[in-house]
Amino acid sequence: MPGQLNPVVSNLLLFAVFIGLMWFLMIRPQQQQQRKRQEMLARLKPGDKVVTIGGVFGTLTRVDEDTVRLRIADKVEIKLSRNAVAQVLGKEE
Repeated sequence: MPGQLNPVVSNLLLFAVFIGLMWFLMIRPQQQQQRKRQEMLARLKPGDKVVTIGGVFGTLTRVDEDTVRLRIADKVEIKLSRNAVAQVLGKEE
């Protein structure tokens, strides 16, 4: 019959639409979130108040290429991977 799609073609079109929908709903937002995180890690600087992935609050005292120094109390600093920083809270007063 004219105007009717082949079942194989219609299944392929349905599959393509499903893949496109999955990309827009799942993969794309995850990529955007990852990009924002990488930008946040690139902007780290001494004096920033941060929270680590483990929930430790502190102030950055030194930022190197792969590591950071975090002051968590008077005269107490710990060395962490730069990727351990979960969130920047602000600048120390």
